[in-house]
Amino acid sequence: MMNNLIILPLLIPLGAGLMTAIFRKNILFQRIISILAVLLTCAASFFLISQVSSQGIQTLQLGGWPAPYGITFALDMFAALLILTASFVSLACLLFAIPSIGQERERYYFYPLYQFLMVGVNGSFLTGDLFNLFVCFEVMLLASYVLLSLGGTKPQLRESIKYILINTISSSLFLIAIAYLYRITGTVNMAHLSVLIAQAGQDGLITTVSLLFIIVFSLKAGLLLFFWLPGSYSTPPAAVRAVFGALLTKVGIYAIFRVFSLIFYHQPETTHLILGVMALLTMLLGGMGAMAYWDIHKILSYNVIISVGFIIAGFTAFSMEAIIGAIYYLMHDMIVKALLFLIGGAMIGITGTSKLKEMSGLIRYHPLLGWMFFIGAMALGGIPPLSGFIGKLIITQGILEKGALDPFFYALAAAGLLSSLMALYSVVKIFTNGFWGETLLSKDMEKISTKGLIFPCVLLTAISIFLGLGGEVLYPYLAAAAETLLNPQIYIEAVLK
Repeated sequence: MMNNLIILPLLIPLGAGLMTAIFRKNILFQRIISILAVLLTCAASFFLISQVSSQGIQTLQLGGWPAPYGITFALDMFAALLILTASFVSLACLLFAIPSIGQERERYYFYPLYQFLMVGVNGSFLTGDLFNLFVCFEVMLLASYVLLSLGGTKPQLRESIKYILINTISSSLFLIAIAYLYRITGTVNMAHLSVLIAQAGQDGLITTVSLLFIIVFSLKAGLLLFFWLPGSYSTPPAAVRAVFGALLTKVGIYAIFRVFSLIFYHQPETTHLILGVMALLTMLLGGMGAMAYWDIHKILSYNVIISVGFIIAGFTAFSMEAIIGAIYYLMHDMIVKALLFLIGGAMIGITGTSKLKEMSGLIRYHPLLGWMFFIGAMALGGIPPLSGFIGKLIITQGILEKGALDPFFYALAAAGLLSSLMALYSVVKIFTNGFWGETLLSKDMEKISTKGLIFPCVLLTAISIFLGLGGEVLYPYLAAAAETLLNPQIYIEAVLK
């Protein structure tokens, strides 16, 4: 069904980004416009979810050119849920950034870049063709390059070079993969590609191109190829770290879900098995990294990597239950990662160090922050009845059901459970060493005030608790999202009707 409103999650941050860029010297104006933009995007996301729920997949053919000839935007329940979750994360991180980011960064285009980042994120979820997925990735990455280096410290510049180099290589490979696919099929529209490949069969050449897409999206999602991630996510300010940790890798995961459920799903014994092996190694290596470090930045960054592996493990099982669990866990992880990164940022701000061995007893003066971190840690570790438990349970059940057909999935389930214990140990280490024990800093010795930093964390904690307790409310929406991924014909009929 044609619906011009589905482009709102892209147009609202785009308009806000342009306005804040024009009036960059007026910081108060930038703050107000930015908050209004994310609130409007949240409201639009709720409306669009109700539209998709009642009327099915919503599409928009720009300029009236029908697919596959024009530019197509398509919003199914999977994309709608991710846009809503990303909007909540965006709101919380923006509210955290306002009192903490510093006026120097605010004057140098922080708010425009933040909005353009959201243009790229929401655009990636909305677009219906591979070339515009590439364009949206680039918009997101260009904004992230500047946000990463904004401030100009030596670590930031060092990590920026590595981050830009890796993403330039992956973007080049992305463009090459699209060009190969266009040369073979004559289209970049994802629904049209699905039809053509289903008709012609996924031969060796198409499978080879699909492996190129696996490399590209794995670099962007941090799936096994994550060597660039811990350093890059450790250097920007807390609010930017939280946005990166919660959203950027998730866009890569979204691309894997979309492309390998809609286009390259005919050779799962090759493509999905490779994704499964990469997921297994990612979980274990990420878990070892998280346990090895005593630095808050590094521990939380490696936890991002563990989650990427766990979500992709659920996807590779490719059953209704496993996909529902993977989508649910994806939403949970976006919220909880943002929460932990923000509280971790507050801890570092208060003490002036990210080293756990140099801090202790923060809960004495910051009990709310401490207990919110504890809730986030328990949710991440999968302790019932919090959101992580439900996601892990459903994914593991889905993977174990596949184990009856292929013993590899038993190994995948075991790696998932082991990595969950590693993740739990690593975040409990932050809680026990940072918040518990003897108080080292008096109130007067603290480096920053937490005034203004609490509310965004309360917002994310409340959403995390709702996800845990409101699983039954969400289930019909998750099932609708999974059904579209498992039945490409639903998406194809909506786009090519």
